[in-house]
Amino acid sequence: MIKRYLLFFIVFSTVCLLQSQTLKGIVLDAKTNLPIESAAIYFDGTTKGTSSNSEGNFKITLVEGVTSPLIISFMGYQRVVVNSYNPDQFYKVMMAEDVNTLEEVVISTDDGMSKAEKLKQFRREFLGVTENGRSCRILNESDLNLRYNQKKKQLTASARRPIMVENDNLKYLISFELQDFVINYSYVDLLGNYFKTHSVTYLGTSFYTDQDTLQSKKTVKQRERTYEGSHMHFMRSLSHKRLKEDGYKIFDKSFEVPPYKFIQVDSIEDSKNVKISISKQLNILFDKKRQSKIELLGESFVIDQYGNYAPIENVLFSGDLGTQRLGDAMPFDYQLMDKTSTD
Repeated sequence: MIKRYLLFFIVFSTVCLLQSQTLKGIVLDAKTNLPIESAAIYFDGTTKGTSSNSEGNFKITLVEGVTSPLIISFMGYQRVVVNSYNPDQFYKVMMAEDVNTLEEVVISTDDGMSKAEKLKQFRREFLGVTENGRSCRILNESDLNLRYNQKKKQLTASARRPIMVENDNLKYLISFELQDFVINYSYVDLLGNYFKTHSVTYLGTSFYTDQDTLQSKKTVKQRERTYEGSHMHFMRSLSHKRLKEDGYKIFDKSFEVPPYKFIQVDSIEDSKNVKISISKQLNILFDKKRQSKIELLGESFVIDQYGNYAPIENVLFSGDLGTQRLGDAMPFDYQLMDKTSTD
């Protein structure tokens, strides 16, 4: 059974950014017009972020090529998403209170699946079971609300606060604002604690904090190893027509084919983004042993120069790429480090 994993981190923008430019603005309470201090402002899925000061003002540097939406978030308020931004504009962000915010969030009610099992299932499908996934730790599991629907064979999750994940292998602290999380099971044996997953969908925005600012050799090597063969690596290689050079082989069923025989890469006018069309399901082999499948469910999708692609729901991965989770995710602004990094 093919498993479908969707991780909505991005919305594309057509704004061309310069490295030295900055966005400026102010964050205010929509009801009182008073400034909101310490609101989180960040480019989704990156390490680029800041917070508003005591007067509500903020300034954040734009990075060339990053097309992630700008997120403004503060506890108890509805999150604001800016998909298109202009450095010549001063942004007045009015934040409304979130009336749907629960006063108290608990891990679960009694719905047939134990609290411990729900957490186990959530960790596995949210963080992953790879070496990186197993090294991750959720720091605020008490903020999770996990519910199991026996009739639908479905586990859902929500969180009042951003989920804080410490990735020990990659040395990132990830703040993940969960919008939706659903595990659909094809078979469940609650008494025997046996679960067969049919599909997983999770949506949200994320901000990465680098916990190894000295860039030790161990961390650099682990990040490079994670990057190679990742969604980001594949999409960057695909968009630049470097699949073969970067170690990927493409197969039509069991027959190897030229990488771009069934894949079309078209430039987009006045943009560094490209449009991708794939005419049939293809098999992917990376590093001679890591096997995946890719299938296009829509007409096409777009990749930017950082390997972000959208709409994500148009692309279905299974195999090695289909098993990658948050534990194997890299920030969109990640670039291979110089080999001269020190311990």
